Amino acid sequence: MLSQSLLNLVDAAMVGSLGEISLAGVGIASYANFMCVSLVTGLSSGVQALVARRNGQQRTSECAQPLHVGLLIGIGVALPISILIYWFAPWYLKLLNNDSGVLSEAIPYFQWRVLSIAAVAFNFSFRGFWNGINHSMTYLRALLLMHIINVILSYSLIFGCFGLPAMGSAGAGLGTTIAMYLGSLIYAWMTWQMGRRYGFMQSLPDRRTWAGVLKLTIPTSLQQTLFATGITAMFWIIGQVGSHALAVGHVLVNLALFLILPGVGLGMAATTLVSHSLGENKPDHAYQWGWDTVKVAGGILIVLGIPFWLCPDLILSCFIHDEQVRAMGVLPLQLTGLTMVLDATSLVLTQALLGAGANRTVLKIAVSMQWLFFLPLAWVFGPYLGYGLVAIWLLQIIQRTLTSVIYGIIWSRRHWASIRL
Repeated sequence: MLSQSLLNLVDAAMVGSLGEISLAGVGIASYANFMCVSLVTGLSSGVQALVARRNGQQRTSECAQPLHVGLLIGIGVALPISILIYWFAPWYLKLLNNDSGVLSEAIPYFQWRVLSIAAVAFNFSFRGFWNGINHSMTYLRALLLMHIINVILSYSLIFGCFGLPAMGSAGAGLGTTIAMYLGSLIYAWMTWQMGRRYGFMQSLPDRRTWAGVLKLTIPTSLQQTLFATGITAMFWIIGQVGSHALAVGHVLVNLALFLILPGVGLGMAATTLVSHSLGENKPDHAYQWGWDTVKVAGGILIVLGIPFWLCPDLILSCFIHDEQVRAMGVLPLQLTGLTMVLDATSLVLTQALLGAGANRTVLKIAVSMQWLFFLPLAWVFGPYLGYGLVAIWLLQIIQRTLTSVIYGIIWSRRHWASIRL
């Protein structure tokens, strides 16, 4: 997850050299794509929780069955959806922003990126499988190779290196999509080599496995879709403040992801540890794994956040070259570095509850806090009352802190321990 956040920062730095309008266009397109991709992101936790539970039950030969379901969904659902969204891209993005300069950068980038939805479904399913059997390092090796390919391809297509056309910001979208499909092929080859003892490609999934994966995946995908739609709505709100604020907001989110994604990665560890312990009928171990992972995540987030509040202008200068525009992001970035540790409980226990099968609980909390609390107040205090980007960012911090408190209370009550998968 840390490697993913670093990749996002590299992409933002490369596109940022093209100017603030290009950065704003890629920003709005990225989160529009995030909203589309979120339709299949629930496959990761759904596959992982079920694989870990089967592994804990010593049903080794059945561990690959949830992966098969994920791959079939990628082919039968994600691929047609990506083609459909590709054709409606101009209309879709015009709903989010009406600046012609921003749209000229956003539309081609988005069209290339949205074609990778099927690859996301494949890769997330493979991630769930390898994490579920406690072999996350296997997934990591392939992921790092995919990232290296992504950076080389994107840079070459943005600036026209090695005889390739100089496509500008659209080249970043094409490079990422090609790299993700190559990553799917790498994962498939690795799983064929090492995963056959878990039943990979040995048989089609049965009805019970389909039902189990869908039961876990649909609420999580719905929650992720609503979350991503909320992020896109946040960018629409920031866009009402101005295109420069939109460019700064894109950089701030990617820098925040540098802190958030390692916490999510630790949460994924909790998904496996909690589900495996429950599979062994050890609910007390599952409960302790949740809190122990929160402690580790909190310590890491404190360390990672130090540069954000010590030298925010230096960090922002890597992405935004206009001094006045850059100044808009200094205080929000400092607040991010100082307060991200408060988000550790939410980041970890969200994933731990998914491992326990409490997907509907996560859905209710996440949607309520984002759509009923944060977004209405962000619009009121941001563009309507004129407090701008700082107010929007401060409200987001308050929302995340309250969410952490709620998840902590739910985890302590232990109702999730009685869920059967």
